[in-house]
Amino acid sequence: MEAPDILLRNATIATMADGYGLIEDGAVAIRGGRIDWVGPAGEAPAEVGDLESRDLGGAVITPGLIDCHTHVVHGGDRASEFEMRLKGASYEEVARAGGGIVSTVRATRAADEAELLARALPRVDALIAEGVTTIEIKSGYGLEREAELRMLRVARAIGRERAITVRTSYLGAHALPPEYELDRAGYLRDVCLPTMEAAASEGLIDAVDGFCEGIAFSPDEIELIFEEAHALKLPVKLHAEQLSNLGGAALAARHGALSADHLEWLDAEGVAAMAEAGTVAVLLPGAFYALRETQAPPVAELRAKGVPMAVATDCNPGTSPLTSILLAMNMACTFFRLTPEEALSGVTRHAARALGLDDRGVIAPGMRADLAIWDARHPRELAYRIGFNPLIERMVGAEA
Repeated sequence: MEAPDILLRNATIATMADGYGLIEDGAVAIRGGRIDWVGPAGEAPAEVGDLESRDLGGAVITPGLIDCHTHVVHGGDRASEFEMRLKGASYEEVARAGGGIVSTVRATRAADEAELLARALPRVDALIAEGVTTIEIKSGYGLEREAELRMLRVARAIGRERAITVRTSYLGAHALPPEYELDRAGYLRDVCLPTMEAAASEGLIDAVDGFCEGIAFSPDEIELIFEEAHALKLPVKLHAEQLSNLGGAALAARHGALSADHLEWLDAEGVAAMAEAGTVAVLLPGAFYALRETQAPPVAELRAKGVPMAVATDCNPGTSPLTSILLAMNMACTFFRLTPEEALSGVTRHAARALGLDDRGVIAPGMRADLAIWDARHPRELAYRIGFNPLIERMVGAEA
C-alpha cells in the first residue's frame, strides 16, 4: 500500500543505518511518503502528535526489500531442460536439443509486449508479497534491436502496473545470438551498441550491464560496451567471475561500476579493486544452488576489505528460477556464510547502493517510506526460516 501520513509505534525497528540499527519500542513517523522521524517511542517530538497513530504490537519494521539483480522479463521457460539434465543429459546435449539461452531468446523474440508483461507480473508479484519495494530488471534475451527494446519497455510498464520501483539494465552483451555466432565484432557493431543508443534515447535504460565470461564476452569486448555507456552518461555493472576468472570485477571497478555480480572465482586483486572503487559485490546464491556449484564467492576477503555485499535472486529462466528474496537471504547465509545481519543489509542498504539509489535502503529522516512490517520479534528471523513468509504489510513511499 502507499505509505499514509501515520505514526507507527510499538515496533522493533531495524533502521539498517549501521548493522541492524535496532530501536526497541520504536516509532516511525511518515509524512508525504517520506520518513519524518524515527526513534524510541518515548522520545517522539511533539510535532508528530497530530499524526494518526498505529500500534504494531511489537512487530519488526525494516526498509522495503530490494532485489537488485533479476531477469524477470522473458518468454517461455526451461523446465524441460531442467528435467533433461536430471535424467543425465549433458549441457551439450541440451543445447543440441534446442535448449539453453537460445530457447529463451527464441521464446522472447516471439512474444509481444502484452505477453511478456503478463508472464513477468506473477514473478514480480511473488517478490512484492515478500516485501520487495524496488526491483532491477535486465534485458538480454532479445539480442536484436526490437526484442531488446520490447523487453525494456515491458520493464518500465511493470513499474506502472505495480506499486514498485523498477530500475532497468541494458544487457545486450549477454550472449551471442545464433545469427552472429561467427561474427562477434559484427554483433557488437551492428546490434549491441546501436540498440543501447536507441534505448537510451527512449529513456529505457538506468544502467548498462554485460556478461564477462568465456562463454559470453571478453574483457576487451566489455570495455567497448562500457565506453559507449560512459559516452551516454549511463552507469555500468557487470556479471563477473561466475565460471572463471577473467578479471571482470577489476575491469568493472576501473570503470567505477555500481556493482560486480556473481563473483565465485573472484581473486584478491579483484577484491582490492572493488574495495578501492566502492563497487558493490552482488551475491547470487540461487544460481550457485541451481548449477550445483562448489566454488563460493570469497566472502571473508570481501568482508575483510570492507566491500559492501548485496544479495539478489537473479530470477531467470535457466540458472536461477528463484522468485523468493527471503530464500535468497537464507541461501546467502547457508551457502556463503553471511550472517543474517549481512543478508538483510544485502537486500536493503547495500542493494540500494548497487542500484545507485541513495533515497532508500535505510530508515532515516528524509528517506522514502519504503517499509516492510513483519510478524517477527527480531530481524534475524527473516534469513532464518525456510519457505515461510512473515510479511504483514508493505508500504511504498513517494519520490522526492
